[in-house]
Amino acid sequence: MSKLIVSLSPHAHGTDSVERNMRGVIIALLPALLVSFIYFGIGSAIVCLSSVAACVFFEWAINKYILKNPRNTIMDGSAALTGLLLGMNLPSNLPVWIIIIGALFAIGVAKMTFGGLGNNIFNPALVGRCALLVAFPAQMTVWPVAGQHLAYTDAVTGATPLSVMKEAIKTGDASILTEKLPDSLALLLGDHSLAGGAGAIGEVCALALLAGLAFMLWRKIITWHIPVSIIATVFVFSGIMHLANPAYANPVAVILSGGLMLGAIFMATDYVTSPMTPKGQIIYGVCIGLLTIIIRNWGAYPEGMSFAILIMNAFTPLINNYVKPKRYGEQPAKA
Repeated sequence: MSKLIVSLSPHAHGTDSVERNMRGVIIALLPALLVSFIYFGIGSAIVCLSSVAACVFFEWAINKYILKNPRNTIMDGSAALTGLLLGMNLPSNLPVWIIIIGALFAIGVAKMTFGGLGNNIFNPALVGRCALLVAFPAQMTVWPVAGQHLAYTDAVTGATPLSVMKEAIKTGDASILTEKLPDSLALLLGDHSLAGGAGAIGEVCALALLAGLAFMLWRKIITWHIPVSIIATVFVFSGIMHLANPAYANPVAVILSGGLMLGAIFMATDYVTSPMTPKGQIIYGVCIGLLTIIIRNWGAYPEGMSFAILIMNAFTPLINNYVKPKRYGEQPAKA
């Protein structure tokens, strides 16, 4: 007679871990990071390395000296990933001291204040970026022209595709888009020479970001629900605006410009701050897409992706509360 073995859960074990997923996201970011080195040279390297080093240091210091936490959480890779994402959301000529302040907001305020990884309400990298945007608007809205490999703080700057779109909307002149906005292929490959400025470090080449998306979907680090729902919503909404008024850019250019691809693929999909269920993730993505277009077209800033994600981060608990998965083994009520 066989014995019945009783043991505590979990009974099924997998290879997934926080460290593995963090490494996977960092690997997915490498194509965009390498392209940024090609376009911006030393400026990109200084900003990203400074951001990663500052984020790792602040997490270590806060754990050791403030929280008195004996566990070394910097080894899980989340602080390094936050630093890399923060750096890729910044201009390539931003002074190091400003980057350090952004890292302090990202780790000290947005992450460790709430108890560290898994407890934060808002995406830490985006909190750092938005804090810098509010505190240092002049430095955060000056974009270097690509190709100045040895230039850093003294780099020549110019307009970005998003600022060109904003100018066309304000003036109602659709010819501005024809004269100054790069075509869709140029935006896909990262050629922003027609507009001038190339934007933030991580948003220069949409093709590299799509390669990262493909890798994360293949490794099952994320699912398609959030990035696809964001991109589809932006395409439909901006397409309607373009048909109604040609002064609004065509939907493909809108999707490939600014930080939309970077945000949809790497920021909105953050495990901690996004909904748990597929249905909830689609609702979350649709709302981010709508808010992004509203802020871009009618807000004070040309870019709205960061603000849209942070706003929906605040609604994630509400979405999780009202969009719940079916309980395992539960039978539907009979009439």
